[in-house]
Amino acid sequence: MTDTNPLWTPSAERIAHSPVTHFIDWCASHYGVQFADYDAFHRWSIDAREDFWSAVWTYCGVIGEAGERVLIDRDDMLHARFFPDAELNFAENLLSRGGPDDALIFRGEDKVEARWSWDRLRKEVSRLQQAFAERGIEAGDRIAAMMPNMPQTVALMLAATSLGAVWSSCSPDFGEQGVLDRFGQIGPKLFIACDGYWYNGKRQEVADKAKAVAEKLGVPLLLVPYAGTTQTDQENEAGILHYDDVIQPFQPKALHYVRQPFSHPLYILFSSGTTGVPKCIVHSAGGTLLQHLKEHRFHCELIEGERFFYFTTCGWMMWNWLVTGLASGATLCLYDGSPFAPDGTALFDYAEQEGFAVFGTSAKYIDAVRKAGLEPGKTHDLSALRLVTSTGSPLSPEGFSFVYDGIKSDVQLASISGGTDIVSCFVLGNPVKPVWKGEIQGPGLGLSVDVWDDEGKPVRGEKGELVCTAPFPCQPIMFWNDPDGEKYRAAYFGRFDNVWCHGDFAEWTVHGGLIILGRSDATLNPGGVRIGTAEIYNQVETIDEVLEALCIGQDWDGDVRVVLFVRLKDGASLNDALISRIKNRIRTGASPRHVPAKIIAVADIPRTKSGKIVELAVRDVVHGRSVKNKEALANPEALAFFEGIAALQS
Repeated sequence: MTDTNPLWTPSAERIAHSPVTHFIDWCASHYGVQFADYDAFHRWSIDAREDFWSAVWTYCGVIGEAGERVLIDRDDMLHARFFPDAELNFAENLLSRGGPDDALIFRGEDKVEARWSWDRLRKEVSRLQQAFAERGIEAGDRIAAMMPNMPQTVALMLAATSLGAVWSSCSPDFGEQGVLDRFGQIGPKLFIACDGYWYNGKRQEVADKAKAVAEKLGVPLLLVPYAGTTQTDQENEAGILHYDDVIQPFQPKALHYVRQPFSHPLYILFSSGTTGVPKCIVHSAGGTLLQHLKEHRFHCELIEGERFFYFTTCGWMMWNWLVTGLASGATLCLYDGSPFAPDGTALFDYAEQEGFAVFGTSAKYIDAVRKAGLEPGKTHDLSALRLVTSTGSPLSPEGFSFVYDGIKSDVQLASISGGTDIVSCFVLGNPVKPVWKGEIQGPGLGLSVDVWDDEGKPVRGEKGELVCTAPFPCQPIMFWNDPDGEKYRAAYFGRFDNVWCHGDFAEWTVHGGLIILGRSDATLNPGGVRIGTAEIYNQVETIDEVLEALCIGQDWDGDVRVVLFVRLKDGASLNDALISRIKNRIRTGASPRHVPAKIIAVADIPRTKSGKIVELAVRDVVHGRSVKNKEALANPEALAFFEGIAALQS
């Protein structure tokens, strides 16, 4: 049943003063086109994509030479190229500001605090840039980092990319093999790591792991001090460079930027790797910058000086997304560690003290706050907060309601979805449209997003594949170690010819928004009916006793049956009464076809380092197949709960 009233509606005054409204007016004037409404502008952004992306470049003040041509092979998804004559440098665009105002604010749980001005950030980048150049780092070299989300990580990335080097990072909680599975594929010239980090109040040592990784990679290790205790006995150990020693000889001076083509590699990001060795997804400097500027300025309304926060690690693409906020002049609020350390109010304490304008997090975090019984809106001054963004997994309708009931009633809530593959969003918030419960507000500007059925036909009111039918600047330029592009084509264009198939199961809403129903490869198919896993999670996770759930399709008696695993609150028991409540909730909230054949309690649910549950890994275990890359999981030991469960055999 569709709610008759939105959760939030922008005021006429807010719409009139919105940056996207100003941009629409600018485009209308500049190109001599009149737009009846936002939807008409969105259609123009796709149909006239040369004009649209040129407008983004100009309006957002991109530093660089755009060149004469905006787009070649405009209708060929694999061969289209944006700004083929352009030259720019990513770091130059992020470091255009200077002065004493805050550029970076940092909290490492309740253990460490730091505050860097724009001037300090530029000076640190200058010293690192000189140190890198002295070591022979140049355009195209890969720099790999296993670092916390701290100011030095931002400075290191900017120094590397200022020289045209390619940055790749993961978080320090990765195991040794997980790091090697990623960085071992890309041949880095330098490996950077912290000596330790804090998590849930405990010091985690990293130096020994970092040394082992660097040795196996066959490259020098740059060790950055943070929370480690093993430091100075091996000051002169071969192959070990210490951060302070490396920058000490250099005094800050004017920054030098190596400009490269629009499609020059900037980042290498990695797929989750739960079904094999992670794919190395290469993103361009120009495409990443232009797409992030568009999302930050027009979809998030980010302006100079605002406090911009996202709870993320350096192993999740949201870190890359957050950092580009510097290009809009925003102050980045960085956090590393557990969001519940020392207690569940840690992030809201931070938001109140620093005046976050944008609070980004995961759907799982919002649900955890809700189930912990916290009501930050009553306990904290969040008057500066105007936008909450959620991603990582679909945000349940109850999660939507909780944001307005428990956090802030007059905030825009933007559920966003896209991912590592495009280092950005396909669908996200829209500051000039209402927020409806359980719905993502709409597709991104310039993106020809649609939902298709199995025959490749657009569908409304039905579930299908999320696709993009026209080229866009932030398509990855390649996979590393995929010289003929075969893996790249298979990943995105194997399903539909000349159409990007994203691998999400989705549905349009009557409001023009979208609902993401889970990954297509995890879609359930009992009796030949396709069911998105999120449809089940949205129901079962409303039950107080259930902390988290995971469901799979199990091959059974010539068909597929739905099996639901639940992690319960301490003291709760999966008795007949609770099983009945769960089934009734799913039956009435979704449909009888969604009701699982089996409901089984487990002690934990496996997830990736970025917090996404891994249905495919559990499905493999249940069917007796090996999980190819347990190193990709944050808690691989959780898989043991699913091996040989007797109830699965009945």
